[in-house]
Amino acid sequence: MRDWTAWVPGAILAAGSLLTLGVDRQRDVSLVRSLDSIPLVLAGRPGQAGTISQEQQEAAGMSSYLVRWYDGDVAPFEIYVGYYESQTQGRTIHSPKNCLPGSGWEALNQSETTVETPAGPRIVNRYLLQNKERRALVYYWYQGRGRVASNEYGVKWDLLRDAALHGRTEEALVRIVVHFSGNTDEAGAATWASRAAADLIPAVETALPAWP
Repeated sequence: MRDWTAWVPGAILAAGSLLTLGVDRQRDVSLVRSLDSIPLVLAGRPGQAGTISQEQQEAAGMSSYLVRWYDGDVAPFEIYVGYYESQTQGRTIHSPKNCLPGSGWEALNQSETTVETPAGPRIVNRYLLQNKERRALVYYWYQGRGRVASNEYGVKWDLLRDAALHGRTEEALVRIVVHFSGNTDEAGAATWASRAAADLIPAVETALPAWP
């Protein structure tokens, strides 16, 4: 007997692809607060606002975004939040795992990790990257419509279901990148990433529209 479960990931991705062909009727749902309202201080560090190029904005297709840099002698990090009021063909969230490697960066390993937040534990994606002597630890997740999600297939399935039942596909991609080298090991970078994520998850939630 063939193992039909092997076809499940492909079926979900196919369903998600079909959805993006027909979600033009999905309504745009705006943020209730600007992403700039997210506190400047995360993990006890003050951040500095950053920007991305117009070309990158057009490629990503987000409705609004936030970029901040958190400098320091130990494990400087950056955050990115990209919000989509709706997701339609050519305007959907791209999985970071497809674009994180590049420009000399190589993925060493990937997994999931648990972040403790005031609202309880949340599971996020964890990527370790290396570029010569430099390393970076990446945490990222999808947030919106009442969820903090990490599983790519689950995110596609939720998108399909919520579009069909509620006519809503708004969502945010949230990413933290911690840079480290000789002064910090991977465990130390993970501590900073977890602290930043614990602050960022509830902060993003306050800007998102209510669900359902």
